[in-house]
Amino acid sequence: MKRITLPLTDEQISSLKAGDSVLLSGTMITGRDAAHKRLFELIEKGEELPVDIKDETIYYVGPAPAKPGYAVGPAGPTSSYRMDKYAPALLDLGLKGMVGKGARSPEVVGAIVRNHAVYFAAIGGAAALIAKSIKKTEPICYEDLGTESVRRYYVEDFPCIVAVDSEGNNVYETEPQKYNKE
Repeated sequence: MKRITLPLTDEQISSLKAGDSVLLSGTMITGRDAAHKRLFELIEKGEELPVDIKDETIYYVGPAPAKPGYAVGPAGPTSSYRMDKYAPALLDLGLKGMVGKGARSPEVVGAIVRNHAVYFAAIGGAAALIAKSIKKTEPICYEDLGTESVRRYYVEDFPCIVAVDSEGNNVYETEPQKYNKE
């Protein structure tokens, strides 16, 4: 188990290998489909983004409402393929990490390698457990999107796995091969 303090550094990214179990602590931003679409539209227009994504890690999440005493409600990962159209442009602007679930497109994997970034997989179905690692949340932009707005999360020991490392090694390709009995 590797412990990583966010924001990610190039040295940390280089040390991460596909399949590594990781606990993230520090800050990350959040955003899902609708927020990504808005950010992408601004990029296409050459306009400034309402959030500085350089060196950030983004968690694809739309949490349930928080119960008293908690920063968020259950906060499981969203299927990452829904952001694949937008992710390369954000990576090209300096995004260093992404957290979600499921495989990524070849274009996203290529952008991860090109930009020396990393993709983490969080465990689907563990939303209540993951929420315990989110200690504080602050709004950043697009609050009209409700739980899908862009927020800053302060996390401690957020559990995930390196799914695609900075060299393009990809557990969604390598792991199934281990069980192929041809």
